[in-house]
Amino acid sequence: MSARHSGSGKTDSKRYYEWLDKAQADLQSARLLMAGGGDICSVLFHCHQIAEKALKGFLLFRTRRHYDGHNITFLVRRAMSLDGDFAPFLEGSPPLNRYYIETRYPTDIPLELDEGKLKETLEYSVRLYRLIASKLRNEPEAFYMPSE
Repeated sequence: MSARHSGSGKTDSKRYYEWLDKAQADLQSARLLMAGGGDICSVLFHCHQIAEKALKGFLLFRTRRHYDGHNITFLVRRAMSLDGDFAPFLEGSPPLNRYYIETRYPTDIPLELDEGKLKETLEYSVRLYRLIASKLRNEPEAFYMPSE
């Protein structure tokens, strides 16, 4: 099992429910930013984080393995190998990969963002989070019931 180490000697959590808690916090942040007319780039970054953390929580629960990296397409493919219900999320995953870096740092070629893309991305992340939450609610081994 790989674990990323920070300078403080801490590693990423091996408790799947903590990943889902963080995904839920990102979902709340994205919604608050949208409702308050917040920066589109910040909302899109949170959308990426919702998907990444929810997928990592699901994969950790099912495989007991932590997956490093931030590539949503890679994580969706791993989830698909365990459960075919993730297949519809593969096609929509590539744009989220761009939102991890390009929404936080200046680039020479700016992202073309609009309200429609923002809503579509948030809906994708919410659907993915809900799928994972519902799957874990139905797992007899799960002792955590994620909510929204």
